[in-house]
Amino acid sequence: MNTFRFPHPLVLLVGFIILAAALSYVLPAGRFERQKDAATGRDVVVAGSYHRVPATPVSPLDMVVDIPKGLADAAAVVFLIFLAGGAFTVVDQTGALRHGVDWLLARAHGREVVIIPLVSLLFATMGALENMGEEVIPLVPVLLVLMRRLGYPALTALAASLGAAIVGAAFSPINPFQVGIAQKLAQLPLLSAGGYRLIFLLLAVAIWIAGTLRFAMRHRVAPDVSEADVVAEQRGAGRHGLVLLLMLLTFAYFAYGVLALGWDFEQMAALFFVLGVAAGLVGGLGLSGTADGFVAGFRDIAFSAILVGFARAIFVVLEQGNIVDTIVHGLSAPLAQLPVAVSALGMMAVQTALHLPVPSVSGQATLTMPLLTPLSDLIGLSRQVTVLAFQYGAGLCELITPTNGALMAMLAACGVRFDQWLKFVGPLYLMLLGLGVVSVIIGVYVL
Repeated sequence: MNTFRFPHPLVLLVGFIILAAALSYVLPAGRFERQKDAATGRDVVVAGSYHRVPATPVSPLDMVVDIPKGLADAAAVVFLIFLAGGAFTVVDQTGALRHGVDWLLARAHGREVVIIPLVSLLFATMGALENMGEEVIPLVPVLLVLMRRLGYPALTALAASLGAAIVGAAFSPINPFQVGIAQKLAQLPLLSAGGYRLIFLLLAVAIWIAGTLRFAMRHRVAPDVSEADVVAEQRGAGRHGLVLLLMLLTFAYFAYGVLALGWDFEQMAALFFVLGVAAGLVGGLGLSGTADGFVAGFRDIAFSAILVGFARAIFVVLEQGNIVDTIVHGLSAPLAQLPVAVSALGMMAVQTALHLPVPSVSGQATLTMPLLTPLSDLIGLSRQVTVLAFQYGAGLCELITPTNGALMAMLAACGVRFDQWLKFVGPLYLMLLGLGVVSVIIGVYVL
C-alpha cells in the first residue's frame, strides 16, 4: 500500500496557477471601480460599484507566460533574497557566524532555553513594527547555524523567525502595512484601540513561543558540529570579531532604514550586498573567495527565491482573468444578512478565505476595507472590529497558505516539507484563530 506523499512546493504552486486559470473559465468576470484614496495614496475600490465585464479567460499559453510575469512582479523581493543570501553565505564562509554562535552559547551555558524566546520576541517585534516577512529569508544561514548548535531541528529556525514575525504582524497595534492601512481606509485614528490590541498581541506571542519551545525541546538532539564548521572556524581566526561587528552595524542600519527612512527591497538588497563584500574582504576570503561565496549563496538560495515569483504568478493569473473582484464580491455580499456578532466573525472568515488568492495583506486591505466599512456601518458594527477581523483573518492565514511566497521560500531554505510545517503549525494556528475570535467577539461589545 503506497503512502500519500505531500506534493513538492513547486508542484503545489503550479497546481494553484492552473486552478486560477481554470476558474477564469468558470467564474464571471467583474470589476469594482477604483479611486485614489487621499489618506493612503493607494487605489481603493468604490463600494457598490461592482459590475460585470467581458469574460477574459486565461488560456494555457497565457497561464504559462504569467509565470515569468509573476517573477518580474516579485523581482525586488527575488533579488533581495539572492543578494542577501549570497552575502550571508560569504559571512558564513569566514567562520564568523559559527564563532559568534559559539560565543553566545558559551555565555548562555545552562540557560540555552531562553534563546528561542529571545529570538522569537525579536522577530515578533519586527513583525509588529514593519510586517517583516521576505526580509527573514536571507537570515536562514544564521538561524540554521544557531539551531543546529543548540541541537534543535531546522523547523525551529522557521518557527522562531518568520512564524513569530507573522504572529506579531497579525496582532500588532502599529503595523503600518496591516492595521495602519486598514485604519486609514476605515477613517479611524492611527493607533486607536492600541491598548486593546496590545493585550491580545502579548497573549498571541506567548502562545507561539510556548508552542515553538515545546516542539524544540521534544525534538532536541545532540548539538551538531560538522567538519565544515571546524574548517570555517579556522579560516578567519582573529578576524571573526570584525566580521560580526560589520554584521551588527548592518542590522542596525537596516532597522533604521526600514523604520525611519521607509526603505524598499532595493535598498535592503544593496545594503546586504555591501555587507557581503566587506565581510569577505575583512574575513580574509579575498576578492575571488568573496565572489565564490556569493555564487555559492546564489545557488543555495535560488529555489527559495524562485518560489516567491511562482506564488506571485497565482495573483497575476486571477487578475488577468478579471475574477479577483468577483471572488471578493461573492464572499462579502452575504454578510449584510447576518446578525452583528455573526457578521463580524463572517468578516474574519471572508478575510481568511480571500488571503489565498490575494497574498498581499496591504493589497487585501485596499480591496476589502472600502467594501466592509460601509457594510459595518449599515449593520451597526464598530469599524474597529472590522479592522480586527481583517487583521486576524488575513494576517494569521500567512502561517498556513501555500500562496505565501515568503513561507514557501523559508521552508525550502530550511529543508522543511510543507506537510511537516502544517503538522507543527496546525494546532497553534487554531489556538491563535480562537484568540482572534475572542478578541472580535469582545470587541463587538466594548469597541
